[in-house]
Amino acid sequence: MSILVFQHQATEPAAVLGAVLRDHGHRLRVIELFAGQPIPPDLDDVHGIVSMGGSPNVDETAKYPWLEAEMTYIKTAHGRGVPIVGICLGAQIIASALGGKVAAMASPEVGWGNIKMAFPGTIDPIYVGLHWDSMQVHLHGQEVTALPPGATPLSGSKACKTQAFKVGSTTYGFQYHFEWTDADIRNAAHDELVKKAGVNPETIIQGIAQHYDGYRRLGNRLCETIALMLFPIDMRRD
Repeated sequence: MSILVFQHQATEPAAVLGAVLRDHGHRLRVIELFAGQPIPPDLDDVHGIVSMGGSPNVDETAKYPWLEAEMTYIKTAHGRGVPIVGICLGAQIIASALGGKVAAMASPEVGWGNIKMAFPGTIDPIYVGLHWDSMQVHLHGQEVTALPPGATPLSGSKACKTQAFKVGSTTYGFQYHFEWTDADIRNAAHDELVKKAGVNPETIIQGIAQHYDGYRRLGNRLCETIALMLFPIDMRRD
């Protein structure tokens, strides 16, 4: 069995999260949707799903036909209790697939910025041992404006009310990027969205020296918790 990784563009791999999942014995099956690879027809041999970030918006289904197919797949998987994690665009796809709403922000949220846990986040097992207030990396111009029915908010920021949420007990969405390496952040600093937000790329790059060590330490812990709690040991396969 394997964990499916839906990759929406070449520069948005599973990065540290993918490495941690592999270190815990999981086999990743990466579906490069940006390259035209098809979504599997069923959930056979799938014990988890990770949906990554990317520049498309969830309403651009005419331009990116795989968006609708992925949302349908995720809705089915969620209904069957398959553990799901979405990051940035992936979180928005989860929200849309399960009945929430996503819309454009007044101004993109890019670069380094604090998130703060909502009360449910402070007691949620996925956030165990993490700071209630932490510096994270952001790169998005859209946000979840209405959570799916029954969803629980876990964290937010000044610019974006919903930074993390869960639906049920094994489907999680994270708007911020906790999985990036130093190189990923440097690459993201030159994204078109950074220019649109009027942010100097050097500001983001210079922030690495100040914030990266703490960011990566907390991000590693979250990746470990995801690997251990959402994809438990009895689901591992050679």
